[in-house]
Amino acid sequence: MTEKTYTVSGMSCGHCAASITEEVVDVAGVTNVDVDVPSGLVTVHGESLDDDAVRAAIVEAGYEVTDGVRNAVA
Repeated sequence: MTEKTYTVSGMSCGHCAASITEEVVDVAGVTNVDVDVPSGLVTVHGESLDDDAVRAAIVEAGYEVTDGVRNAVA
């Protein structure tokens, strides 16, 4: 299982978290999405995660990835 964490700007509420989750969970290989609105962090869990596809999904939801990705492998 791979984990990637993105810093995202523009999130301010639960609706923001739901919008991002809805878009990102549809990316191939994604099994779970955790959104922490106060910290601006989106953590994506899955197998063979496509960084560009995850970033595109966040943008499609209306938000901007503002920082590099942090990876972890479990």
